[in-house]
This record gives sequence, C-alpha cells and structure tokens, in this order.
Amino acid sequence: MRAPLLAALALVAGCAVPQAAPRTAALPPVEAPWVAAVLETRVADNPKVDADDPVLWRHPEDPSRALFIGTDKSIGLYVHGMDGAVRQFLADGPMNNVDLRPIMLDGRPMVLVAATERAKFGIMTWLLDPETLKVERWGHLPTPRQFGEPYGFCMGQVDGETLVIPNNKKGAVLAFAIAPGADGKPAMQLRHSWKLRSQTEGCVVNDETGDLYVGEEDRGIWQMSLRRPAEAPRSIAGVDGRIMVADVEGLTLMRDAGRTFLIASSQGDSAFAVWDIAGGAHDFIGRFRVGGGGIDPVTQTDGLSAWSGPIGTYPEGAIAVHDHCDGDGHEDPSDAVCDSDAKQQNYKLVDWRDVKKALGIR
Repeated sequence: MRAPLLAALALVAGCAVPQAAPRTAALPPVEAPWVAAVLETRVADNPKVDADDPVLWRHPEDPSRALFIGTDKSIGLYVHGMDGAVRQFLADGPMNNVDLRPIMLDGRPMVLVAATERAKFGIMTWLLDPETLKVERWGHLPTPRQFGEPYGFCMGQVDGETLVIPNNKKGAVLAFAIAPGADGKPAMQLRHSWKLRSQTEGCVVNDETGDLYVGEEDRGIWQMSLRRPAEAPRSIAGVDGRIMVADVEGLTLMRDAGRTFLIASSQGDSAFAVWDIAGGAHDFIGRFRVGGGGIDPVTQTDGLSAWSGPIGTYPEGAIAVHDHCDGDGHEDPSDAVCDSDAKQQNYKLVDWRDVKKALGIR
C-alpha cells in the first residue's frame, strides 16, 4: 500500500488551495448566554489529566447504558460512566482526538473507537462491546510517514464504508476506509485527500449526506464531500471575532426533530456556535457558554461531542465539552494555576434541552 499512499500525499501537496475564508468587520462577539453543566468527569488518581477530546455513546436499545469517553493527550484514553467516574483507562500513548461508529465483527455488533496517536504517528483502535461495556485494544494503524503527526480526527459511515479521517498541522486531510484484515486486525486504505492552508483539528461527518466539516484553527470551518471528493472545500464560517474567535476547535452534529445542527468550539472566547444545516443551508442560530450552577465554567474549550436523542437521563440528547482548567466547586482555580502544568483538565456535560432553551430553539 506504500506506493499509492505516497502518490496520494504528493497529490495532497499539489492540491488547489481553497479561497480565503470570509472575514467581517471588527465588531464585538455575538452574545452567548450561559448554560450550566449537569455533570463533569473525575479522575481521582491523576491530578494532571491532559484532556482534549470526548465522544459520547449509548446502547441502541437502552439509553441508561451509556459511556463518556475522553482522550488524554499525554497517556491514553479514559472511559467514564454517565456519572463522570472512571470505568476504564487504556494507557496506549498520547491520544488527541477520538470518535466512534458501530460495526459488525464476526457477525457480532461492536463499536469501533479510534483516536489519533501522536507518538508512533497513527490511528489507535479499540472495540467496545455494547453488552459488557468493556473497551479492548484492536490495533494500531500507522499513517503515512510523509503525513507527519496526525492531529485532528473524526469518523464517518458513507455508502457502506466506515471511514477514519485524520488531519495534521499543515492542513492535510486524509480519509481512509477501515475494515478487518485477513488476520482479523484492522486494516485501512486511502480513499480521499484534501489540503487546506494551515493547521486543522476538529472535524465531523454527516453520515446522511456524506458531508465532512473540518475546522482550520485560524481561518474557519470548511465543508468537503465524501461522495464528491473532487469538489473544492467550501467555506461555511470564517474566524471573524464575532461568531468564531480563533482557534476553531471541536465540531459536532446534533439532530433534533428533523433538523441538524452543527456546533463548533470557539476557543478564543470559550464559547460554542450553533448553525442549522438541515437541507444544505448553514443558518447561524446563536452562541452559548458553559458555566453557572455548582460546576466550574468551561474555558479555552477544545473538543466536543453531541449525542442526538435519549442518553442517560437526558431525553433529548447531551453535549460533552472539554474544559481547559477544572476547579473544585463552581469556580476555576487562579490564573496562575490554569496557566501552569499543575492544572487538572476534564470534560463537562450539558443537557441539550438547556441549550435549546438558551438559544430559543423550538
């Protein structure tokens, strides 16, 4: 597979660069009402969790059987219950972004969990058993050497294929089809590639439409097509200091009553922007922040993940978000702590109903 990968990477290097993302006049950021977190993750035996990106999952037949999975950029992957407590830890190296999709393996329904691994440069995979809720290592898949460090990551299922999609700090985006190989271990083949101008990270796939959304941290959000990969990336939202304040970080989708919402982390002002993308439109709905109540506010947010529909005790869905600096109670530690390596990072959970109420979504 080495020769095709080298050819594809050469193609990426020579791709036409998309037009500049639109920027608007310098105006103050759009108001963002506060939404209180309903729970947060806890790691009792590690005071320096280097959290980055979460993903939510629930059993297809029982919303109470749900998990809250999150990466540690330094040491591995945490599996939390919906009470925030650690159920399992997998010390498989520095993991950046994580995603998952259901698959069939040897006739059994399983869940493929995968993340970008930053030491050996590749994609680490695990299998989640939906009956036992246990996560086990499946295998490591190296990304092409010329690709360098894989950074952002997402997954999709389009036209019968499960796709793993890493990107890097130079704006390269690769989409691989993944499936069990002859030895039962994971194997992947390159399907598509794109090139943006600068560092990328957050991404999400709309499995229904085949659309891939990628965040270019300093410039904005781009839409590509997994069904029409030759089409140039299309700008959806620019970093304008109003709706999006650099860096653009996590991206996720929430489906509700026939509508699909794109949600993005605006790290520069610790907010989240929401668009209604149903029917191919990208109508800006509003922004919100996470804070208030008995849990400390979310700051310098990175990854996020939405679950559409019932999960745990949340009947309409929930959103998991990264928090750069966790505090005891309702306040963050001092700036000196939050700016140091001594801080504790974690993930917060928000009830989708509370976001809808704050933004007037009906």
